[in-house]
Amino acid sequence: MVRNSFRLIILVGLLVIFSTLVWSFNGNNELNSLAQFYTQQENIEAVNAANLVSAVVVTYRGFDTLGEVTILFLTASIIGFFLKKKLSDTQRKEVRESSDILVTASKILVPVMILFGVYVIINGHLTPGGGFQGGAIIASAMVLALLANPHMKFNHQLFNVLESISGVSFVLMGIAGIVYAGGFLDNRILPGGEVGTLISAGAIPLIYIFIGLKVGSELSNIVGNLQVTQNEQ
Repeated sequence: MVRNSFRLIILVGLLVIFSTLVWSFNGNNELNSLAQFYTQQENIEAVNAANLVSAVVVTYRGFDTLGEVTILFLTASIIGFFLKKKLSDTQRKEVRESSDILVTASKILVPVMILFGVYVIINGHLTPGGGFQGGAIIASAMVLALLANPHMKFNHQLFNVLESISGVSFVLMGIAGIVYAGGFLDNRILPGGEVGTLISAGAIPLIYIFIGLKVGSELSNIVGNLQVTQNEQ
């Protein structure tokens, strides 16, 4: 009785808090100074990208993106550290075989999902999307493949190599922006091209490719480490 009353008090308190936030919320009628800087015509022309929001994420706010990628790397490393112990043959759990529907669907959907993830990555400077979204889609394909085949072996070494190369390349491109352009991850180290075309926006498409490879490989490694049956390497 006491426990239920305590839960009820907490729920009522949360309801009051969120109700106050909802009723007192007032949207901004004008852009703040930072947003105004991003939307100035000369700054839009500087990144030369059709999708300004994604361009800002990997240029003007490049350090934020670097921090997000670092957090994801630490998460994958911690999960891999705690799940690195292999199960012996006597400890292995029997896993129910996947249904024929799931197996058949995975054979069709996994390649399509990977292809769509690649599309989202290389078109991040043209449409809402980019490296994080595309990498997550590719990792989702790995989840589907694992559900269809729980005993599937993940090539962790390949994912580690991809993650390392893409991470180092991402940082080197950021440094190149400092040396050869106006700041960290400045996309003007490569020609801007024509706005709206695939080969445009300077180095942004290349930056997105490295971010997509890094995010996709890290999330795929997490998925591999979370397998019910750990395969001996």
